[in-house]
Amino acid sequence: MRIRASRSASLLAGVILSAVGLAAVSGCGSRQAAAGGDAEVLTDRARQVAAAWDGSTAAAAWRAGYYPMGETVQLPRGGLRSQADKQAYENQNFALRGELPGTGPKDGQATWAGGDSLTRPLVGADESYKTLAGTHVGGEPHLTVTRVELGEMTLATSRGPATVPAWLFTLDGYATPLKQAAVVPPKLPLAPIEAARDIPGYPLDRLVRIASDGRSVTVVALHGACDDGPKVDALETSGSVVLSATVKDHEDGSICTKQARMQQLTVKLERPLHDRVLLDARTGQPVPYKGLRGISPSPNGS
Repeated sequence: MRIRASRSASLLAGVILSAVGLAAVSGCGSRQAAAGGDAEVLTDRARQVAAAWDGSTAAAAWRAGYYPMGETVQLPRGGLRSQADKQAYENQNFALRGELPGTGPKDGQATWAGGDSLTRPLVGADESYKTLAGTHVGGEPHLTVTRVELGEMTLATSRGPATVPAWLFTLDGYATPLKQAAVVPPKLPLAPIEAARDIPGYPLDRLVRIASDGRSVTVVALHGACDDGPKVDALETSGSVVLSATVKDHEDGSICTKQARMQQLTVKLERPLHDRVLLDARTGQPVPYKGLRGISPSPNGS
């Protein structure tokens, strides 16, 4: 196993967390300690996390379960066409024309390319619509839903691409529907190692993308307002990839503020992720997939 530093593939996302939120993680000044010692601590922690997960019942549950690692909502083919429609989607401004389907099937199957399948509970059309529209009723600008029916979609999961039942929402003015996965994922398996609170760096905020060839992952990492940006190192084993997030050395001597910023980074892997568990060294848990909703993507789209 060896550690390789990631390459930052984007600009600052421009999102600033509150001082209270950062203080809960740790002060920015503490990350200006000796870099050599920090690296050893992070490496040791990553190895401990990998050793705890590899061959564990938690890892077996991860590979046997249904855990989305890609968007559970897919926009109409070609995406939303106007800035107003994009704003309506982000603000959860939807208007329903007509009625939602009644009670649908209680269960459905997630199916993988190799023929494996898993039966899981399904959310109803009403609950699915509420996750899109929130508590909003109309509003301007808004997207109008003209029809809702049960269909299917394909999305990335912990076991590779899966075809799952999905609610299809036909939007006024669009030829293809917006799709939202109807399958309810199980709770994450209980991590076989506790979170570490005495190591440098921040927990990773989220996973936003896995490359189509599996050879890189894009995550959102945190860093302070006065340092030189975040970095993410990867420790790879046969069963897991452990990511350690910290910050680059800060050398100008300025006083750090208690603000944190989010930045996208792409971490290149030595071999495809496949069904290896993607883990956060600090929390000891799988890096949560949340996509980019609510965070402005980088200008270069990476």
